[in-house]
Amino acid sequence: MVNYMIMEDERFAYEELKRMMSVVRPDYNLLMWVESVDSAVTALKSSVPDLLIVDIRLSDGLCFDVFERVKVHTPVIFTTAYDEYALRAFQVNSIDYLLKPIEEKDLERALLKLEENRLPSSGSMECKALETSYLSGVKKNRFLVTIGDTYRYVEASDIAFFYSEDKYVYLHTFHGKRYIINYSLEQLEQMLERRDFFRASRGCIAHIKAVKKVSKYFGGRLLVSLSPDCPQEVMVSRNRVNDFLKWMDDLR
Repeated sequence: MVNYMIMEDERFAYEELKRMMSVVRPDYNLLMWVESVDSAVTALKSSVPDLLIVDIRLSDGLCFDVFERVKVHTPVIFTTAYDEYALRAFQVNSIDYLLKPIEEKDLERALLKLEENRLPSSGSMECKALETSYLSGVKKNRFLVTIGDTYRYVEASDIAFFYSEDKYVYLHTFHGKRYIINYSLEQLEQMLERRDFFRASRGCIAHIKAVKKVSKYFGGRLLVSLSPDCPQEVMVSRNRVNDFLKWMDDLR
């Protein structure tokens, strides 16, 4: 839910803005309407909306007086019949600067900007946390792969292992086929059934049925041989040995 406030000293302009918002964003909630600098300052001291839709000229001064008296980090969509304030407006958390008379498509465009800015970017910590939280609850039974211009799916039970190489992640089947997939090993680790798959090394997640032989290795590590053969060495680090052996023994 997005709560917004309208600062507008003309009632007709306010009613028209309210109408357009109900059309283009019926799920947004109008928190308050204020007509003056003083009433805006009072309102913002007690309530912080998610969005401000602000006319430049209010009944007792310019809206910039509001922002000088109250620290506001809320995104602002400015509305005005004058274009000489545009530069100043973009120094105050401005999303857009709409010239009157405002059309619905212009308001829609401004709101899309707001919503794009509110979404976490794909590389942000917030996005990664959301992604990990979502993927941890999803257990995949099959994966979509491409072969030339065609698509097919591979059942998880047919996958011997996943491994990373040269910035790509590959799915390798028990039948010796391999395909590039668009998931990282970290994502796959969350999405796969833990009783079937284990992150045996930094670069490999193996299916229990692909484990051919496990040998003790120097430094308390384990060397894992897979069938079919993995293109890279699969070495279980010393601090994961107990988890790996428990996976082999307890979870089947």
